Amino acid sequence: MAGWVHMKVELIKGGMAKYGIKNPIFKPSPIVPTYNNYLIFEGISVDEAGKQHYLDVNLAYKQACLNAINYLTKFGYSPAQGYSLLGSAPVQGHISGVVDIPNACATLWLPTEIFDFDINPSASGPIKHLDGSIDLPIALDK
Repeated sequence: MAGWVHMKVELIKGGMAKYGIKNPIFKPSPIVPTYNNYLIFEGISVDEAGKQHYLDVNLAYKQACLNAINYLTKFGYSPAQGYSLLGSAPVQGHISGVVDIPNACATLWLPTEIFDFDINPSASGPIKHLDGSIDLPIALDK
């Protein structure tokens, strides 16, 4: 994907102490991608084996991501392509509920306008648009 990055960094001597924070703060770009239509995937703090992890928000977000990846495979993406897409698309992650035991809930908002075809659910089911002839190479850990 072609692109460019323009960054401006301003260091404030003793800024962490001045502002009472432990981690850096950032301001977003004034140029923000604007999308109006999203498909929202939910995850709760129950792992793939069905084990309850109570208020584990990390697991809840992982489950939302896995739900999105599995959904995208129905349209012809490989799991690796779905994973890569979520890592590069302007998705939004939300902690949607850490209110009550047993579950935490997290959501992943995927903008539908980034696709060349309709990924919205319908009564007729998903239509496979990709034939699987192109896949991402998987780097083996050494």
